Parts: sequence; C-alpha cells; structure tokens
Amino acid sequence: MLSAKEVMENVVKALDDKKAKDLTVLYTADITVLADYFVICTAGSTSQIKSLSDEAGRRLTELGEPPRRVEGYRDGGWVLMDFGCVIVHLFLAEARGFYDLERLWSDAPVVDVSALLVPEE
Repeated sequence: MLSAKEVMENVVKALDDKKAKDLTVLYTADITVLADYFVICTAGSTSQIKSLSDEAGRRLTELGEPPRRVEGYRDGGWVLMDFGCVIVHLFLAEARGFYDLERLWSDAPVVDVSALLVPEE
C-alpha cells in the first residue's frame, strides 16, 4: 500500500508525462478530511482530459491503488478522480478559472513538485 505522498507523486508524474499544464498540488490534510492532497491541472482539450485520466488511473491501478471513483469523465470539462488520500482535478482552462480551486482552498500550502516534472525543452 502506497503512502498518500507516494500516490500524489505517482499521479503527478503520470499527468506530467501526458503533458498536463499548470500542475498544482495542495496539501490539504491539515484543513479537511476529504484528502491529504489535491492535484489540479489543466488540459488543452476534452481528449487530453480523458488521456490524463486514463494514464493516472492505469498507473495507480498497476501500483495497487486504483481510483475509488471517477466523476465527470463523460462530460469532459472537469474530471475528478478520487484515490482516497489524493483527489485529482483535471480541468479545461475555462472550467479551472471558473471553479478556481486554488482560491477556494487558499489555506492549503502549495507543494513544490518541480523535482517530479520533466524539464521543458
């Protein structure tokens, strides 16, 4: 069984590999019982959101941590993946701006995940 941090790190790597934009991770364990981390990112299209969701689900399932629930997959503008200790929000830019989760959860510290990301060329 992976720790919450390991789940978060594997999700971030999977999303980065599929070119997710503006990856943000919030540490929420001290302010809510919902999850230890929120992972938020932007996709350029509904097809990319599905690709991001599929990749994160596949990788974590292989590690024994399948998503407990996936919401919004058919709608496409915002997909929420619940891994228990980690909630993943995959947005189109317009939906991300509208819901503005970073502002809503502004009490949560931002986690520096730059070491997990492949440097842009």
